[in-house]
Amino acid sequence: MREVKKAADALGLQIHVVNASTSSEINAAFATISRERDEALFVAPDAFFNSRRVQLVTLATRDRIPTAYSTRDYVEVGGLMSYGTNITDSFSQAGVYVGKILNGAKPADLPVIQSTKFEFVINLQTAKALGFDVPSGLLLAADEVIE
Repeated sequence: MREVKKAADALGLQIHVVNASTSSEINAAFATISRERDEALFVAPDAFFNSRRVQLVTLATRDRIPTAYSTRDYVEVGGLMSYGTNITDSFSQAGVYVGKILNGAKPADLPVIQSTKFEFVINLQTAKALGFDVPSGLLLAADEVIE
C-alpha cells in the first residue's frame, strides 16, 4: 500500500482504501464508495474477492463505478477491465515445478519464478453500459476486447 500511495501522490490522486472480508462487508464497502463519490475502484487480487466476483461486478455496475480487476475472471462476468497475470501461464509454471519435484528435485533448491505473462482485458459492453467511450489506443493495447 505504501507504493500505491506514493504512485497516487505522484499523479496527484487521492486513494481511499476500503477493506472487506465478508459478503455483507462488500455491500457496506460499496455503500461507502458511493457515499464518498469515489471516481474509480481497483479490486485487489484476493481469493475471497474472486469467489465473490459476480457480487463485486454487479455492485460496481449498479453504482456506475469504473472498476479494474486483477484477473480476467471478473471481466468475463461483466467487469469493465482487468490487468494481471495470465492464470493459465501461472498454472503451467506450477505444473513444471511439480514435474521437477516428481523427478527428484528438492523444492528448496528450485528458484522462485514470477509471472512474466500479463494480460489486459476490456469489456466493451460494460463500458457502453457505463457510458464510457474507450479510447482507440487503449483498445489497441488490450490483449482481448470482449464485445
